[in-house]
Amino acid sequence: MSTTRASRPTRRGLLAMGGAVGLGAVLAACGGSDSKDTAGSGSKSADAGPWKFKDDRGQVAEAKSVPKNIVAFTGVAAALHDYGIEVKAVFGPTKTKDGKPDVQAGDLDISKVEILGNVWGEFNVEKYAALGPELLVTAMWEKDALWYVPDQSKDKILKLAPSVALWAAQTTIPKAIQRHEDLAASLGADVKSAKVTAAKARFEKAAARLRAAAKSKPEIKVMVGSASQDLFYVSLAKMSADTLYFQELGVKFVEPKVNAAGFFEELSWENVDKYGADIIMMDNRSSALQPEALTSKPTWAQLPAVKGGQVIPRTTEPIYSYDKCAPILEDLAKAIENAKKVA
Repeated sequence: MSTTRASRPTRRGLLAMGGAVGLGAVLAACGGSDSKDTAGSGSKSADAGPWKFKDDRGQVAEAKSVPKNIVAFTGVAAALHDYGIEVKAVFGPTKTKDGKPDVQAGDLDISKVEILGNVWGEFNVEKYAALGPELLVTAMWEKDALWYVPDQSKDKILKLAPSVALWAAQTTIPKAIQRHEDLAASLGADVKSAKVTAAKARFEKAAARLRAAAKSKPEIKVMVGSASQDLFYVSLAKMSADTLYFQELGVKFVEPKVNAAGFFEELSWENVDKYGADIIMMDNRSSALQPEALTSKPTWAQLPAVKGGQVIPRTTEPIYSYDKCAPILEDLAKAIENAKKVA
């Protein structure tokens, strides 16, 4: 989906666009979820028998046996893959223009899954129906809104199979990982395997390292940004699952004067220097302009963090497994450990 503002996209559309750096922050006015109420309740075994799972909408998905023919949003499919659960088809950013896996595909072998849609608003309902789906799984940024499931065809899609939605906002990385693990376990994953246990240990070590780095350099301030051709977006850290968790670990963030929606501030490129930052985390999604595409913008080049070489990628939509989230924490910890005060 284009990053142009001319068409006045919906809030969900904005979240899908590269410019929407405050993923999940649009939920500020929505009610939060209670982890006790939304705790996953799935079958203890992947053997034959009734299966059910209570998702983050509070809805219970049920089937006569554990679903095997699963269709999922790409990022969720990538997380399930890390737990050993494979899907038949995906929807959402999966393949780049040059045919390579999108960053949101993680370790998925994209040649072995059916791609029902690769961009916002695209979902092939006919192909989905032909697959005989037993379960649809996706993320949720707004209450009851299924991520990358088009509103215009949602009713047709939801009639074909049970669905599960997991929060990607109003949560933190550890809580989101736990919910994805709950779902994987209900589908038959061995969440106590050596691979998963090792990944969790690495994640916990990375969290401790980030906490220590933030404590040792409290003067370092981080700005969370995303670029489009016309605008630079600065997000409010507490409104996204990843950056909220980083804040809990002690990382200091720039606090923009957000717009009415409450999750980011839009800056023209002439005003991109409004906030001082020592490190800039840039939206790494394929829908956003990457730093190498910004060299022609003189105001960008003059930012202290840019001149100081302290610009790092931000995994705006994390793949919620310990395996994929541990490196995110490690990279930010390393950046803070090596950062100089430049702002």
